[in-house]
Amino acid sequence: WEFNGSFYQPSAFLMMGIPGLEALHHWISIPFFLLYFTALLGNGMILFIIKKTQSLHEPMYYLLSMLAVTDLGLALCTLPTTLGIFWFNIRRIGFDACLTQMYFIHILSLSESSVLLAMAFDRFIAISHPLRYPAILAKSTIIKIGLAIILRSVLSLLPLPFLLKRLTYCKKTELSHSFCFHPDIMNLACADIKVNVFYGMIILLSTVGMDFIFIVLSYILIIKTAISLATKDECLKTLNTCVSHICAVLIFFIPLIGLSMIHRFGKNIPPLVNTLVAYTYLIIPPALNPIIYSIKSSHIRGALLRALRKK
Repeated sequence: WEFNGSFYQPSAFLMMGIPGLEALHHWISIPFFLLYFTALLGNGMILFIIKKTQSLHEPMYYLLSMLAVTDLGLALCTLPTTLGIFWFNIRRIGFDACLTQMYFIHILSLSESSVLLAMAFDRFIAISHPLRYPAILAKSTIIKIGLAIILRSVLSLLPLPFLLKRLTYCKKTELSHSFCFHPDIMNLACADIKVNVFYGMIILLSTVGMDFIFIVLSYILIIKTAISLATKDECLKTLNTCVSHICAVLIFFIPLIGLSMIHRFGKNIPPLVNTLVAYTYLIIPPALNPIIYSIKSSHIRGALLRALRKK
């Protein structure tokens, strides 16, 4: 502990695995390892295929590449601490290291939300304005979207580590997860955390919340356009191009909203529920997204099969 008058700051935090199941951590680590392996291999394969296949150098697949990069980042951010607990019972994480991990987890989460919004916009333009699609979403536009996503995430979340560093902490240093999460760290403080709560809510609502609203609005317009098509088959074929994206949106936003609500309002919810929702939010989307897109996209599936045949 560092002491400076009435200011206390822990030198480290203790992370938590799955509460009540500590004796089974070695067995529990097997599905977690498989999920991480799937996330790393699947997203790496998506990036490799899109880079090597000239026919996939289109706006939709450039955005899919951005999604794969954010998923890789999320998996790599939590993999060392999660498997470190399950395999070696390494629970300790330095205070500054914890803030760094938290910052990157939140940056990547916000980036994933922004990429999903950009992909919804891509689907809307492709369906509603197909003739203008190449002009509206040119390569230069995609680059600008990518830079805007990075700047938005980095700058809007920049105050978080400093807001946590100014707080005085109690002697309780045990986190609720095997990774560092802003509300989790914030709740260990003995000081007034109203600024942290207010800023966290403002950022959540103005970024992820607005992204979700605009995604829903995009799909309302997409459905309206699809219904106006001449035949039922054309309508279904049009909507089928959005299935992968809808799945990616649902598996990202549902656990995120659940985890945010639990941390702010679910004080009486069992710790096991909190832990499972957190793992669902951070591990499931990176593992499932490449599988969903590989199954639903005939172009990616074809490119993957051609790459495997060459091997």
